[in-house]
Amino acid sequence: MAHADLDLVLDTRNDFSHRHIGPDDADIRAMLSALGYESLEAFIDACVPAPIRTTTGLDVGSGASEASALRELGEMAGANAVWRSFIGMGYHGTLTPAVIQRNILENPGWYTQYTPYQAEIAQGRLEALLNFQTMITDLTGLSIANASLLDEATAAAEAMGMAFGAAGPRGGRVFWVDADCHPQTIAVVQTRAQPQGIEVRVAPHREFAVDGDTFGALVQYPSTWGRLDDFGPLADTLHAHKALLVVAADLLSLSVLRAPAEFGADVAVGSTQRFGVPMGFGGPHAAYFATRDEHKRRIPGRLVGMTRDADGHPAYRLTLQTREQHIRRERATSNICTSQVLLAIMASMYAVYHGPEGVSRIARRVMALTAALAEGLRHLRLPVADGPRFDTVCVDASADLEGILARARAHKINLRPGSAGRLAVSLDETVTERDVADLLAVFGGDRATELPSVVELARAADRGEAHPFARTSPILTHAIFNTHRSETELLRYIHGLQGRDLSLTHSMIPLGSCTMKLNATAEMLPITWPGFAQLHPFVPAEQAVGYARLFASLEAKLANITGLHSVSLQPNAGSQGEYTGLLVIRSYQRALGESERNVCLIPESAHGTNPASAAMAGMKVVVVKCDPHGNIDIEDLAAKADTHAATLSALMVTYPSTHGVFEEGIRQICAIVHARGGQVYMDGANMNAQVGLMRPGELGADVVHLNLHKTFCIPHGGGGPGVGPICVAEHLAPHLPGHPVVAMAPETPVGTVAAAPYGSPGILVIPWAYIRMMGGANLTRATQVAILNANYIAHRLGEHYPVLYRGQNGRVAHECILDLRPQKHDSGIDVMDVAKRLMDFGFHAPTVSFPVAGTLMVEPTESESLEELDRFCEAMIAIREEIRAVVDGRLDREDNPLKNAPHTDAAVTADVWTHPYSRQQAAWPLPWLRRHKFWPPVSRVDDAYGDRHLMCTCPAPGEWEALNS
Repeated sequence: MAHADLDLVLDTRNDFSHRHIGPDDADIRAMLSALGYESLEAFIDACVPAPIRTTTGLDVGSGASEASALRELGEMAGANAVWRSFIGMGYHGTLTPAVIQRNILENPGWYTQYTPYQAEIAQGRLEALLNFQTMITDLTGLSIANASLLDEATAAAEAMGMAFGAAGPRGGRVFWVDADCHPQTIAVVQTRAQPQGIEVRVAPHREFAVDGDTFGALVQYPSTWGRLDDFGPLADTLHAHKALLVVAADLLSLSVLRAPAEFGADVAVGSTQRFGVPMGFGGPHAAYFATRDEHKRRIPGRLVGMTRDADGHPAYRLTLQTREQHIRRERATSNICTSQVLLAIMASMYAVYHGPEGVSRIARRVMALTAALAEGLRHLRLPVADGPRFDTVCVDASADLEGILARARAHKINLRPGSAGRLAVSLDETVTERDVADLLAVFGGDRATELPSVVELARAADRGEAHPFARTSPILTHAIFNTHRSETELLRYIHGLQGRDLSLTHSMIPLGSCTMKLNATAEMLPITWPGFAQLHPFVPAEQAVGYARLFASLEAKLANITGLHSVSLQPNAGSQGEYTGLLVIRSYQRALGESERNVCLIPESAHGTNPASAAMAGMKVVVVKCDPHGNIDIEDLAAKADTHAATLSALMVTYPSTHGVFEEGIRQICAIVHARGGQVYMDGANMNAQVGLMRPGELGADVVHLNLHKTFCIPHGGGGPGVGPICVAEHLAPHLPGHPVVAMAPETPVGTVAAAPYGSPGILVIPWAYIRMMGGANLTRATQVAILNANYIAHRLGEHYPVLYRGQNGRVAHECILDLRPQKHDSGIDVMDVAKRLMDFGFHAPTVSFPVAGTLMVEPTESESLEELDRFCEAMIAIREEIRAVVDGRLDREDNPLKNAPHTDAAVTADVWTHPYSRQQAAWPLPWLRRHKFWPPVSRVDDAYGDRHLMCTCPAPGEWEALNS
């Protein structure tokens, strides 16, 4: 055997890049040949302007094999000490039903879907989200709920914003917050309020001085220390002043405690984490948000509703989308773009799995064990806080505090310390009688051996008195929560819904600016390992050493990739990264004595979240024009920068541009802003075209947010989870977010932007594994291939659809925009007809009408093979031929495959077929569809009908029929 062959045989690296990058060497040569280039390097030189290229290679290490990377992650997980945590504060142990873990959380058929903007091929996920909304309205007693938010704290901040908006310009500017809310919630609300000019007053709720300046108040139910209070009188007082009551409520407790709506709540928010979602050191978890019907057009985030399809059958869709940030921009109700769909679906399935009896039984058991613990503590003559409770006991442990804490450490138990020797103990679904006995031993020492058994203590605590907050209204009454009792039936239900959704398991999802790339199984595996999944976010630092290593390593890699100094992992979505980056800029400028700087320049091509985030950060948005080639109009930028030089705070710029080109003037653009005292915020949505080729910090960016669910392989999860960390230059580092519970490094933190100190750490193993397995050279190659794939598609389809913008040498970046407006003029076929027709070919549409109305923005990513790229191109070319047939009169202008798309199996196999084209053309327009066909479960949905007849919970028997009679 030759030495070279032997070296190859003995190489144990098992090059992961060949699994991640779709095209092999032969495919790459074929595409380069079609484009007229001899090498990948020569092609990149032609695409990417030399002045923006970095001269330094990535310093993130060489690639590791899957086995090696998993072994390193295993060592990190093992370095985390998973003690029994009774800390509470909105995070609790839970038991994820195995059928949900295996078939949803660990299933690419659920976690690789895109946001359900194309409703016809997202019916399964939309149904699961409607179940979620129904579960929330049932438990809160309120009439409408959204399809999840990012976490409990940000949901509370969104509720404050909604209440402020509802008060209108004549309303007050004071928002009261109960001092017994979770500290992280208070901190996030305070951070969100400051740029909006809202005054947050924190006090015990009995001391609220509600008057005409008050527009709302926030309380916790039960409180962070476990107390239950009657907020009915407070609600009456607030309503008398036309203010709203927001209640942050523990969802499990609502199965046995009075619903917030029953004591006057206008909004209820909270976390669904304890409905089967692991703690994950703080996230990701789905928050809920419910309110009264009169506020439905102000509710933040996404809302699933029912409508009908073209055949009159019930269907699901995202409803009232005119509220969303990409439409309303700086006037949006929120900048929320990514929610927590995957986790919301898990929580909804937890309710489907357990049903009303099971959920309430879990809650009653938690309450009974809590009562037993309190009874045992009284036997030990320890002062226990009086009053009704659900899951938390507050104890005055000052007489033996050090002894109690020492015994807790010996038992590997975490308690929650408070002021003046106070300790709190929160129980959850995972707690056993043995755990309660161990807790009593911790508090009582040797005296605990004389206590009655836990069962006897529970019986003694049950004095036959009705709980003063006991729930009397029914919960989870819909059939969906009362049907799938056996695992067999639930498994079939889950897989039945999965079959109604198109995901990356079926075909490429070529969405521009969304980067739907491979989410490798090796990257996903560690998220359910106990060392990562079961850690409470507020454990002592010495118990989270493995997470600390993960954070430090990932931050260093991201800093190197971006060419910036420091990183905050706290923002738990791309939208939150935008908002946080702008807050950091404003904090820095205030520290310089330049608080008057509040103008944010935003190109007219920017993502819709950009102006919404700027408005949330208290900025005035000034729009910058683009030139005919899609680039920022530098003259207009300079003129507006001059006009607002005294108040210029920042420029928000996406790079490559949202139009899919590398703007050669990016350094000049940054210099113009810096010369006027402003900072440059770079939107990292298109980072997949930068990694290894250029660095935002070298281009002139002061801060960049990274969508880890795009470039760095965290899956989209059907619309979430996402992670949006920010990387900043050295002068901004002291202003990164801090946290009220966990000490963090910033010297003058901007505040707190997410409930957990590190956002959604439970899924940070995914980008770490991706970077570790790829290594610097292959990350660069991935970027090169992403650009190659996009240019190959532009080349093949450019003969059939105009490519709207091109950069240097007629090339695009990692995405291209196909202009369908000329075809509409000639044929009456619009961009949405093409999007729906693609479903018949088994494809999700590219991004529709963004950033230019009437266009499709295509991003193939580096993970798609040449065969898959060609399949997509063949589908688009076949659709173009159908459009020509309409123009030529060979297909009817109204009754044609595009106007009638998508075609369901029921329609194609019906006894009667009335269309002037064949069933074959409708369903199998290309030969390869005979081998594999994804059938859209519904025909084209009626968007307008769904908005006119709003139904956002599961319909009761006969309700849908009555609506359509």
